[in-house]
Amino acid sequence: MDKITCLHDKHVALGANMVPFGGFDMPLYYDSIVAEHEAVRQKVGVFDVSHMGEVKVTGPEAEKFVQYIFTNDIKDAEIGKIFYGMMLHENGGTVDDLLVYKMGQQNFLLVINAANIDKDYAHIVKYAKDFDVQTENLSDIYGQVAIQGPESETIVENILGIKCNDLTFYTFKTILFENEYIIISRTGYTGEDGFEIYASHSIINFIWDKLIEARIQPCGLGCRDTLRFEVGLPLYGDELSDEISPIMSGLSMFVKLEKDNFLGKEACADQKENKTYKQRVVGIELQEKGIPRNGYLVQADGKDIGYVTTGYKSISTGKFICMALIDKNYAKLDTPVEVLIHNKPRKGIVVKKRFYQKSYKK
Repeated sequence: MDKITCLHDKHVALGANMVPFGGFDMPLYYDSIVAEHEAVRQKVGVFDVSHMGEVKVTGPEAEKFVQYIFTNDIKDAEIGKIFYGMMLHENGGTVDDLLVYKMGQQNFLLVINAANIDKDYAHIVKYAKDFDVQTENLSDIYGQVAIQGPESETIVENILGIKCNDLTFYTFKTILFENEYIIISRTGYTGEDGFEIYASHSIINFIWDKLIEARIQPCGLGCRDTLRFEVGLPLYGDELSDEISPIMSGLSMFVKLEKDNFLGKEACADQKENKTYKQRVVGIELQEKGIPRNGYLVQADGKDIGYVTTGYKSISTGKFICMALIDKNYAKLDTPVEVLIHNKPRKGIVVKKRFYQKSYKK
């Protein structure tokens, strides 16, 4: 039985097309994926992301512990900062990609993917035993909405009655709203300016209702995928996995090898310095019509060299594009490849994974 978020009844009432995702019954779209995608690129849209997991890490060695299980460098960061990075296995494979919020000197909030909540929490608890920390899985306590698009700042300010110009990209603040403390961060997964709000289920329902009353476009998982894909953001299970390291996925900028020892550091250093991995995640642009779907074979020189991880006809650019995990020997930009679509090879070339320019607030 799929779990449901605190906004599930609202989605059903709005006539959303519901699908299972990460163990939850979630909206795929309300009107259409294209309409919702374009609303976020041009104006604003709201997503229910209450399925995401949240884990609190506190205690005298909280920073030391998070530094050990996380690839990015949070040492001596200011309170109010957010970091993107990964938790790794010893062999460099990815347990999950996540956000780390510095809530206090000894207080961190880890935001993890819905499908990985149990796996991630077990991983966190396993390694927490060696540190003076407490961990708490708050995934069932928090609800979360993402308000994304060029008009998101105005909408958030109107709904919450606050100013957001003090929030730069990847920062957050805690505010009192309707007699409860809520977290508002300038983050998102769309390539556009946007905000994510964490609060109790009742407050998230209240905020959702206000947004829908203000005629903000509700958006489902369909356009969440098309939006993140166009700007080269990975999805766990596709471009990152237990077998796919951040180095293989082209995310080495979030793996700070210069910091003290962290889980998976040795394997990542070996991959980065000695190119010991066999495959890389690349972008491919097709020069013929055809939609490259997840799992479709990629070929070159008459042999299979990998497979598509995510592919679409880009809504923003109109191009037929995909990300694919392929043999590293073919990963150089402008390398000609073919994608097998309905058993027919379509010509393509390797390009950068950022198919569309991001529009973040600096």
